Amino acid sequence: MGLSVRQLRYFVAVAETGQVSAAARELFVSQSSVTTAMQQIEQQLRTEVLHRTSRGVALTSAGEALLPKARQILDLLAEAESVTAADSQVEGAVRVGVSYTVMGYFLPQHVQRLAVLHPGLKVDWREVDRAEIEEGVVAGDLDFGLLLTSNVADDQRLEHETFVHSRRRLWMAPTHPLAGRDRVRLADVEQYPYALLTVDEADVTTRAYWGDRPMDVLIRTSSIEAIRSVVANGNAVTVLSDMVYRPWSLEGRRIDTTLLRDPVPDMRIGLAWARGREFSPGMSALHDYFYRLFCTPALG
Repeated sequence: MGLSVRQLRYFVAVAETGQVSAAARELFVSQSSVTTAMQQIEQQLRTEVLHRTSRGVALTSAGEALLPKARQILDLLAEAESVTAADSQVEGAVRVGVSYTVMGYFLPQHVQRLAVLHPGLKVDWREVDRAEIEEGVVAGDLDFGLLLTSNVADDQRLEHETFVHSRRRLWMAPTHPLAGRDRVRLADVEQYPYALLTVDEADVTTRAYWGDRPMDVLIRTSSIEAIRSVVANGNAVTVLSDMVYRPWSLEGRRIDTTLLRDPVPDMRIGLAWARGREFSPGMSALHDYFYRLFCTPALG
């Protein structure tokens, strides 16, 4: 008997939260159900996929190999469940401005899925910064902006809908003094050098929830890979979203994460359009694709 969808969904939740208990809370199931599913996966594969630690769980090499495949299977299932008879009949063109982070870490997989679901729909994806996206949408040069919606919330010229919430966590090297501590505070973080990401106004967002606390900025950069390396080397810490997280730097050094006890906003991704704009069939198809994938309860 092969692996079930339920087992894969539980496994992905455990891998993303780093704790069986946290995964159970997110899945609204008992902790024993998640534990049993993990045991069944390991029995089926005849190898361990999780390494138990005092802080929770970490993926083994087999678990690292399984995770992207499990995500792909779940994504394909959600895609299959969202297909309607009208999908292949949609035709037209849609112009979408996409911010840097969304282009690199969120969009690529959806380009392929949209091409399969809507072969008659031509989407022109353009990477531009938030200000250009807003002006392009308002002027009619762009139909949509696919961007961090928290940054456009106060623009009365735009309407927007958020589809994805990506939790922000503290990143640090496994040898860092904060590693292994459960839910540290920003007051603890401010004592150490900080790597500040600047792309997509990440520095503005950070300063907003950081407040008046002092920040010992070691490096300011628009490169997420540079941030990853500096953190993995133990030179600094940072707070970034799960969407851009990878457990290894380019040099192959490990990066650990933990939740902060202070309120830190999620990174939010969604579509923005000109207020009062009537959707074309192509715009409706693009909007409905993201809505069905991320907002339909049956697929959640």
